[in-house]
Amino acid sequence: MDIIIVGCGKVGSALAEVLSDEHNVTVIDKKEDLINSVTNDFDVMGIAGNCLQTSVLAEANVDKANIFIAVTASDEVNILSCMIAKRMNARHCIARVRSPEFDKQLVFMREELGISMMVNPDYNAANEIAKVLRYPEAINIESFAKGRVDLAEIRITSGSILDNVALSHLSRRLRLDVLICAVQRGEELIIPNGNFVLKAGDKIHMTASHSAMVKFFRSISAAYREKRVKTAVLIGGGRVAYHLAQQLIEMGVKVKIIEIDEKRCLELSERLNKVNISCADGTDHDILEEEHVYDADAVVTLTGIDEENILLSLLAKNNGVEKVVTKVNRMSLIQLSDTLDLDSLVSPKSITVNQILQYVRAKQNSLGNNVTTLYRLVNDRLEAIEFVIRDKKDYVDVPLKKLKLRSGILIASIVRGNELIIPKGDDCLKVNDSVVVVTTSKGFHDLSNIFD
Repeated sequence: MDIIIVGCGKVGSALAEVLSDEHNVTVIDKKEDLINSVTNDFDVMGIAGNCLQTSVLAEANVDKANIFIAVTASDEVNILSCMIAKRMNARHCIARVRSPEFDKQLVFMREELGISMMVNPDYNAANEIAKVLRYPEAINIESFAKGRVDLAEIRITSGSILDNVALSHLSRRLRLDVLICAVQRGEELIIPNGNFVLKAGDKIHMTASHSAMVKFFRSISAAYREKRVKTAVLIGGGRVAYHLAQQLIEMGVKVKIIEIDEKRCLELSERLNKVNISCADGTDHDILEEEHVYDADAVVTLTGIDEENILLSLLAKNNGVEKVVTKVNRMSLIQLSDTLDLDSLVSPKSITVNQILQYVRAKQNSLGNNVTTLYRLVNDRLEAIEFVIRDKKDYVDVPLKKLKLRSGILIASIVRGNELIIPKGDDCLKVNDSVVVVTTSKGFHDLSNIFD
């Protein structure tokens, strides 16, 4: 497909890197040095210019663009450039919009202005954080098949009902239909078989229906005592904190926000009347003790500096906080998470990139590609891919035990209509099934690629 990306910041550059492998990509930015950097690093065309000028968009062949993506630093520029691109016959337009002021106008913008998709990275990051706070045992939770399948990452602790359990006995032990599809043990990443025995300290990735996943977390909690988050402290009062506080209040969580900027504190106080707002330096250890931060069930570090967030999270963990979530955008720092023993990291940049990529893949499906969703996990060492079987293939209607999978691949779940199947040897794949595959390999674009 022909894709235009406006804005060569962190998100724009990340999109250019991923999309240029399969598509014809053109990037536009006012700053020539950013254009040079992206065009030197990736196989893309670059235009230095103002995306609001029709001459610049015409030079980028906007009338032939399948997808136009606006991710500049300005909400207004993103919206307006999408409107202009749509008028110039771009087929689908995506705008990144961050200001809460636009929240109530998203439907109008889609329906009346022709913008296909609006992406709010701060709201989406808040959603991700709320999910892991709803289930404190989870490090991360992703969804497939329009929310019918959950993929959760958890760490097995000493004394857990999962400790020293062989996978072949797991469903009987839990009385739930779940599948462990990947295990991280130290530096080793394993796609396990039924003989594999789980150990304390393992990080596991498991799939189940949403209802089974809820029951699973309840059974884990019951083994230790109820761990539901009742109090949370958010350090940093930016847009993610604003959206997250709203969601936590709805969940019945008592929320405190610590923010150093007095003007921002006043804004938050006006908008969040059920939240305790403290105007103070959340990076000051004395302040954290005065505010009883370490007594909270959960601490979420949301300052604008990744390094500050990491250090504050380590401080909270060392002072006994049960659940700590860290906002980090730089990939080099995200990759340090295991070394630093930080479990739940959330990256608004990565969430935005993944959401846009899912939209692009959905449009590819109409052109014959059958990848619907893709998540990269464990610092990009693991991929979870959702395929849709659109036509009769050699592997359709054949028992899975008769099909030979390539090494490092596991079929994690099959969704057939409203039914979720945790696959066993006698199950068969059928036309129109959604199939979730977990693999340590990369580059699979068709389900047939996973079979030998």
